[in-house]
Amino acid sequence: MPTAYTVKADAKGRLVMPRELRDEYGITAGATFFVERDTSGVGLRIARAENPFDALAEHAIAEFRAGRTRTLEDFAEEHGINLDGE
Repeated sequence: MPTAYTVKADAKGRLVMPRELRDEYGITAGATFFVERDTSGVGLRIARAENPFDALAEHAIAEFRAGRTRTLEDFAEEHGINLDGE
């Protein structure tokens, strides 16, 4: 697998990622990236931007499916919290 790829920009400045990279990194349509100048000012660094809430949601769903979640009422009772606002 090459470590560098040659890509061309279209008239709107879009770059097309080679399929090999898209497959390897799970890049799909609509993926968001950070682009910054490297320290030399000559090149660019590209990093995939991930929404941290997506990762939290995936974790929460996995915990729920594994049966490791509790209701708010159970949590409050366990910690002596009154949910009635009194």
